Amino acid sequence: MAKLLWGKVYFKEHFVGFLREEPGERASFTYDDSYLSTAHPAIAHTLPLQPEPHISQAGLHSYFDNLVAEGWLEEAQIRLLGKRQISRFELLLAFGQDLAGAVSVIDPEPAALSDAMLEAEDTKEMAVFAGRASLSGIQPKLVAKEINGILHPAKIGEVSTHIVKFPSRHHDDLVVNEYLTTLAFKQLLPDDKVVELKIGEIKSFNEAVLIIKRFDRDEKGGRIHFEEFNQLLGYKSQSKYDGSYKQIADFIYNTKTCLPTEAYRTYLRILAGLILGNTDMHFKNFAMFHTPSGLRLTPSYDQVASAMYQYKTLALTIWNTRDIKIGSLKPANIIKLGEEYNLKPAAIKMAADQLAKNIEAAKQIIADAKIGTPEIKDKLITMIGKRWNGTFALIGKHLSAKR
Repeated sequence: MAKLLWGKVYFKEHFVGFLREEPGERASFTYDDSYLSTAHPAIAHTLPLQPEPHISQAGLHSYFDNLVAEGWLEEAQIRLLGKRQISRFELLLAFGQDLAGAVSVIDPEPAALSDAMLEAEDTKEMAVFAGRASLSGIQPKLVAKEINGILHPAKIGEVSTHIVKFPSRHHDDLVVNEYLTTLAFKQLLPDDKVVELKIGEIKSFNEAVLIIKRFDRDEKGGRIHFEEFNQLLGYKSQSKYDGSYKQIADFIYNTKTCLPTEAYRTYLRILAGLILGNTDMHFKNFAMFHTPSGLRLTPSYDQVASAMYQYKTLALTIWNTRDIKIGSLKPANIIKLGEEYNLKPAAIKMAADQLAKNIEAAKQIIADAKIGTPEIKDKLITMIGKRWNGTFALIGKHLSAKR
């Protein structure tokens, strides 16, 4: 009989309970009595504090499933484990020390090093093994720690302070794209919070990388509790595109610990992302901190002008319309999205006016950036101008016509 997997779950430095693989492809998570007897919070919105086990009938619970690596990092982890087939539970156990947010999952009976681990020659993959960390997203990336002003790949036992993204083998200007798009996003929404990032270097790698300061780590390296909307809504990782932007608003309005104003902030973020060509804004690209006062939006992150690479379809549904092409966006789509967010015409117009005030500054900061070729800058600026003039500049006129 195959041995069932299990792991110890920690919230920051506190032991929380046990995550177990159960017969029939099920999984269980049980809070330990010692954790329940304290004032510590639930580790997930979908896993409330209770003495009874939380049972998932199909693999990992959605909260844990979304902590497993994706894309390049997942592929590297599978190679390092030296297996052709591997479950997401195995990946979480093997690389669950440094995860997104405040939780870690530790294997109490770690497997011996595979030949693939011992023989790894790729510098990035060696760093993946050394860090025992998992991150979502398909782009090549590692976790890193800054010590005395020098950034190096995080090692086992260290809590990382930064995420490092490398150029993609399919899009070698991807890190520059994200850097410039994020600069422009900050200009469009100067009063909002956005991740801190820069183009720089990391020890042991001879290439320019995108260095992102982790918003889920405090100044002392402590873990900060947050969840992506895929987790908050109870979706597995592969379902991050299966829904609508309205579901984010509905969650905010229907959750007592959320502020209704967070829905308006989210609406502004979606609009700013669309202006910049970010078609890939799925449920894992929006998140909320768990704070003593309730759930609050994290800084905006993963702002990439993906439309530049022919990814033209919007990630989520607007007004029951799926697979909207960014080139076919109309003012009516933006207005309907605002209505889905329970916004009055005056609030929708206020959002459009706020963006109008900052659109030229967003284009200018791209043009003035010291990073990036003239070609990528011109392409981004031209695409922003077309979207603005063809859709967003006309929102006020359409609202007036509706009235």
